[in-house]
Amino acid sequence: MKKTALLNQPLSSLIAELGHTDTVLVADAGLPCPQGPRRIDLALCPGIPGFIDTVRTIVTEMHVEEALVAEEFLSASPHLYQELLETLPGIPVRTLPHHELKALSPSAKGMVRTGEFSPYANVILQSGVVF
Repeated sequence: MKKTALLNQPLSSLIAELGHTDTVLVADAGLPCPQGPRRIDLALCPGIPGFIDTVRTIVTEMHVEEALVAEEFLSASPHLYQELLETLPGIPVRTLPHHELKALSPSAKGMVRTGEFSPYANVILQSGVVF
């Protein structure tokens, strides 16, 4: 059995496949899933699993060098944005308009759908290298 926090097999496999600059989109329950990325649907009911819990668990295995969020996230869900910054210490978090974030989503290697119901609770995590 694995020793790390991440137990979900499809998500662990996705992270193992990432190369430098590949991306993973962690999304709220309402973001549409485009054609292209592997969809890993974790949503069970409103709020479960939450956005922050999901990101926190992913970064136990994924080396993240940069994160992208929608500008709208900062004002629509400021408490979650602050928690995201605390979850990604030392990692640059860039903002862009929500429509641009959605336009980048088809190029992600995977999309992880959470049960989060907070507006704009979406982040694109860019893979770094560990050496």
